[in-house]
Amino acid sequence: MASRGYAFFDLDHTLLPHDTQALFCNYVLKRERRRVLLHLCFLPIALLRAMRLVSTLRAKRAFMGYLWGMPLERLQRYAHDFAETSVLPWTYPELLLEMERQRSEGRILVLNTASPDFYARDIARVLGFDHCVATKVRLTDPLSFQPAILANNKHQEKIEAMRAEIPGVAALTVEDRNDYCYAYSDSAADLPLLEFGGNAVLVHPSPHLATLGIRREWTLLHPRRPYNSRMGDLLAVIRQVLGLYPSEPGAE
Repeated sequence: MASRGYAFFDLDHTLLPHDTQALFCNYVLKRERRRVLLHLCFLPIALLRAMRLVSTLRAKRAFMGYLWGMPLERLQRYAHDFAETSVLPWTYPELLLEMERQRSEGRILVLNTASPDFYARDIARVLGFDHCVATKVRLTDPLSFQPAILANNKHQEKIEAMRAEIPGVAALTVEDRNDYCYAYSDSAADLPLLEFGGNAVLVHPSPHLATLGIRREWTLLHPRRPYNSRMGDLLAVIRQVLGLYPSEPGAE
């Protein structure tokens, strides 16, 4: 085998119970309240996305409009501080233990996320990952209104990006992956990642994904979340994109 084995982790709703794009927005808006007005430009795109009339990629670009005009140095500072202070408190303790177990067994830890790379790499560093694969965003100084996305790291793209960027991954055989690799995710969109990882671990999967996981003898984890339903998650997101959510558990 070309490596000691790998453990691939999704980020949003897998390592922590929230979407980090919304959490990062919450972090920024707590410091620059007036930027919430820029969401008015995103609302039409959000409605069209809800009706499936625009793509996820288009909506992702539009959502980042609240960062319009921000100096690059300030964005990078926010990303660094967000990772240092706000991510770890929200990370599931059970998943931190899983990371530690995988590390102690000699596996290389890979954060593989659809979140933007301008903060995902800082999160990977803080949580102790060896590598990070994320959505690549073209940053300008100051930031453009809807930053260009160079590579949206979703579905099969997650696998191709790892093969291209992470030493040893392209050389893994099916036997290597089944014997030495693991993959963690909450989402059916990550089926390529879960299947590639050989040994899949599902975190709060949907009923359909849970049924598939049970049939395939995958591991299911249900760590405690700060909400009890999809509606509770949605309400948390609304508060986050308005900058009204606590920075860490129990801070209200």
